[in-house]
Amino acid sequence: MIQITSVILILIALYLHKNLLFEVNSTNFGLLEQGCDMFNGTWVPYSNGPYYTNETECLIDDRQNCMKFGRLDTEFLKWRWKPDDCELPVFDGAEFLETVRGKSMAFIGDSLSRNQIQSLVCLLASVARPVNVSNVQDIRYKQWLYLEYNFTLSILWTTHLVRASDFDPTGHSHKSPMNLHLDQVDLAWASHIQDYDYLIISVGQWFSIPLIYYHNNQVIGCHKCNIKNVTKMSQYYGFRMAHQTAFKTLLNRPKGTMGIVFLRTISPAHFENGEWNTGGYCVRTRPFRRREKKVEGYIREFYEAQIGEFWEAKREGRERGLKFRLLDTTEAMAMRPDGHPNYNGQSPRGNVSVADCVHWCLPGPIDTWNELLLQMLKRESAESSVSKLL
Repeated sequence: MIQITSVILILIALYLHKNLLFEVNSTNFGLLEQGCDMFNGTWVPYSNGPYYTNETECLIDDRQNCMKFGRLDTEFLKWRWKPDDCELPVFDGAEFLETVRGKSMAFIGDSLSRNQIQSLVCLLASVARPVNVSNVQDIRYKQWLYLEYNFTLSILWTTHLVRASDFDPTGHSHKSPMNLHLDQVDLAWASHIQDYDYLIISVGQWFSIPLIYYHNNQVIGCHKCNIKNVTKMSQYYGFRMAHQTAFKTLLNRPKGTMGIVFLRTISPAHFENGEWNTGGYCVRTRPFRRREKKVEGYIREFYEAQIGEFWEAKREGRERGLKFRLLDTTEAMAMRPDGHPNYNGQSPRGNVSVADCVHWCLPGPIDTWNELLLQMLKRESAESSVSKLL
C-alpha cells in the first residue's frame, strides 16, 4: 500500500512538473534547453513606450534622469528586446513581487548595479513603494523593504569584488592606481551573503583604471601603473582572478546558506571619438542592428574572462547543491549606443562636461535586465515547487 501511494505521488509530481514548465512557457518564455535562449536576439520597434517616466516617484538618480536634464529625442524609449526563438513577456510588477514574496535580494557591484536596482524600484512603483530601512546614510549600501510582500532589496557596493584600496593616501583619482588584492574578497559584500535568497553580482569598468595586483600581500604585477620593476599585466587578468576569488567565496558559503547567485555579464560602454576623459561622447538615437555591432575588443575579453570563471563555478556549485545562473545581457546592450545619458545627466558635483556613455537612462534599455531577471526568477520558483513535491 505504501509503495502504491509513493508511485501515485511521483506521478502527480511529474504531472505538476510538466504543467509548471508549461506555465512558464505559456508566457512565451521557453526554457533554454527547450530551444529558447532569451539572451540572443535583436531590438524591435515597440510603440507602447516605457513602463514609467522620468517623473515617476521612485529612485531615478539625476545622473541617469536624461529627460530632466535636456534629452529631447524619445526614440530610444520605443524599442523592445526580441529573443530569436520566443517572446519576452512584458514586466509585471505584481508578478515579480509575488515571485519574491518573503525573500531577500542583493545587488552586488558598482554604479551599474545601482543603476539596475533603481530601474527595478521604478518598474515596481505602479504596484508598491518600498520603505527605506537602511541603517547607514551611504547611498552605496542601501536597503529597502516592501512591507506587503516582506521582500527585502539591497545594494552592496564593491568596485572589484576583491579587496581594493587607494594607492595614493590622499585619495583615489583615475590617474593614480588602486591596490587590488586578487586573492582577498571584499568583505563589504562577502560578509552579508548569508542574508539573501538572491545575489546578483556584476562589475566591469573599474578594471580599466590603473591597478596594482597583489597575491599573498605581495605585488605580482600591475595594469597601467608605470612603476619600475613591476611586471605589466592586463586588465583581463585582474578581472578573471577577481571573479575567481568571488566565486570561491560564494562556493564556500556557510552550511545552510543556499541563496541563488546570478552573474550579470559586463555592460558595454559606447564612447565614440575618444574615451570618457578624451572628449568621447555617445549621440546616437537608434539601436544598432545585429549585423552592425558585435561584442568585440575589450568588452569581448572581459566577457570571456568572467564567463569562463562562471561556468567553472556553476559546475562546482552543482556538485555542492549550489545554484549559479547567468544573466547574459552583454549582447543585447552592445546594440544600444542610444541608451546612455551622454551629456543629459547631472553628477553630484554638478559637472556635465564629461559625457556618460557607461550608465543607462531611466527609463531606458536597462529595464530589460529586470524583464529578463523576472523570467529567470519565475523559472527558479517553478523548479523549486517541483522539487518540493518530488
